[in-house]
Amino acid sequence: MKPESIQHRPVRELLHSPTRYFFFTGKGGVGKTSLASSTALALAESGKRTLLVSTDPASNLDEVLGLELSREPRAVPGVKHLSALNIDPEAVAAEYREKVVGPMRGLLPEAALKEMEEQLSGACTMEIAAFDEFTSYLGSQNNTDFDHIVFDTAPTGHTLRLMALSQAWTSFLDDNTTGNSCLGPLAGLEKQRALYAEAVEVLKDPARTKMLLVSRAQKAALKEARRTWHELTQIGIQNQSLAINGWFVSQPEGDPVAARWHERQNEAIETEIDFIRSLPLYLAPLVPANLIGLDVLRAFFADDATVMETLGAHVHAMEHKPLPDLPDLNALADRLVKKQRGVILTMGKGGVGKTTVAAALGLALAERGAKVRLSTTDPAAHLADALGAENTGIEVERIDPKAETQAYVEEVLATKGADMDADSRALLEEDLRSPCTEEIAVFRAFARTVAQGEDGFVVLDTAPTGHTLLLLDATQSYHRELGRQSRSSENSEAVERLLPRLRDPDFTHVLLVTLPEATPVHEAAALQADLRRAQIEPHGWIINQSLAGTDTAEPLLAARGRAEIRYIHEVCNEHADTPVFLIPWSPVDPVGPSGLRTLLESNKTTETTTQV
Repeated sequence: MKPESIQHRPVRELLHSPTRYFFFTGKGGVGKTSLASSTALALAESGKRTLLVSTDPASNLDEVLGLELSREPRAVPGVKHLSALNIDPEAVAAEYREKVVGPMRGLLPEAALKEMEEQLSGACTMEIAAFDEFTSYLGSQNNTDFDHIVFDTAPTGHTLRLMALSQAWTSFLDDNTTGNSCLGPLAGLEKQRALYAEAVEVLKDPARTKMLLVSRAQKAALKEARRTWHELTQIGIQNQSLAINGWFVSQPEGDPVAARWHERQNEAIETEIDFIRSLPLYLAPLVPANLIGLDVLRAFFADDATVMETLGAHVHAMEHKPLPDLPDLNALADRLVKKQRGVILTMGKGGVGKTTVAAALGLALAERGAKVRLSTTDPAAHLADALGAENTGIEVERIDPKAETQAYVEEVLATKGADMDADSRALLEEDLRSPCTEEIAVFRAFARTVAQGEDGFVVLDTAPTGHTLLLLDATQSYHRELGRQSRSSENSEAVERLLPRLRDPDFTHVLLVTLPEATPVHEAAALQADLRRAQIEPHGWIINQSLAGTDTAEPLLAARGRAEIRYIHEVCNEHADTPVFLIPWSPVDPVGPSGLRTLLESNKTTETTTQV
């Protein structure tokens, strides 16, 4: 597709008639932070007082802006009128717990206070607390110091839950007559109802809010954008636009990588053409390097020639190093198949390719004669799409939140609720209608799936980093919640044995998946540190979709490949003390067995390493 064949605008036209609020949402890795930061910087430099807010638990806003952020707005050095902050879910959850429990200290027995704190220890409390803080930036009486507030939101699943949460809790508050829930006393929530309602109205108002669905010209990313559009529309948010980031316009002859890049881009657009034409469309160009630093962000909203010149100079200023000789995914499959059983977790920042890597690795193990089950805890659930319809002998399952929640509720009512009187059963039913019941049900299913690794391989395509860590770190609080609502010994055993299984290096093989770019590498390193604090040791690193691993001579793609090398060396020399595997950029869409097999072996054809 040529850009002129679809009505579109350059992304810098976001600044024309700007609304007070901007939201950037979409699949992980599509460039939400880059677009949000560039927009906020341009608004500030036009003289508007601007606040840039990240609501992502795995935010990289600090790195992009080059300063350490906190929950309080901090002025960005060198930019008049621009401030930024990170909403830290763990910090706001701790504050929220104390806000609920604190007034009761000295009034209630210690045992009652302890029970309240336990009820407020689950992941759902973290989410409601983060939402509580998030809404404070949308109230009409707050933040009068700023003309514009730009939100760099979390990956799509988290964002949708965040935005739908006010409606879910409003319904729960309306229906709950006892004043209790898995969050403990509802008084704190009741006080915030008006603020939550106003926040939803702000999100729906096109005069105040512009909602940008950020995507790449890739099938999976556009499919996710369409799903997001549908779900936002369902909750009444109609004021949406689509921003396609990384649009590749160069078409040199004789370069197979560039030709295939164009073909894959066009195939993705054609697949979603009706959806793309249904929304206002903005295009942002593919650039030679990551948008990190104020000078680079500033150039992004200039004309295309200035962007390429600025970022090209940035790449050429990098240190000259050769591409390390790293093993491919086939070598990893050979290493793992000797185990014959266990759990394989592909983990990393959203958008790095965990789904395709999990599917390709599962296929490689199955073709080596192993028994393989592929599963996902990711709400986006693209695993079946990646494997395709062809019969590979692999069992594929998705931990479906709705189905798991329904089964969990029915089980609790049939066991614990069977002998209750009418009032007690009504209380239990109200408790089970709370949003965090879904979190409990999904966690239970996750523990059950891990247990299946005792008989063959279970390859888990996990959710984006923040959600995954919540699953791993919340074992004890979820166990308490399961005990409060249900007494199933089967569930207790799966949950109790989860952490020992995850900590067993002969049973669990954690693979940190990253792209050869600054933010995914640094977030994978942070994830590795978190895993080690939980006594879970990574099995290896996988650097996915590397242009440096191809022989492209197209100037823009070659420049991106050169920019990757410093981060590949950083992984090998600074972060990984386990094996590192390299997957070159795939010339075909990695869907179905034939597409996935292109990820298993290096397609690099050059005889010498890539040099800057």
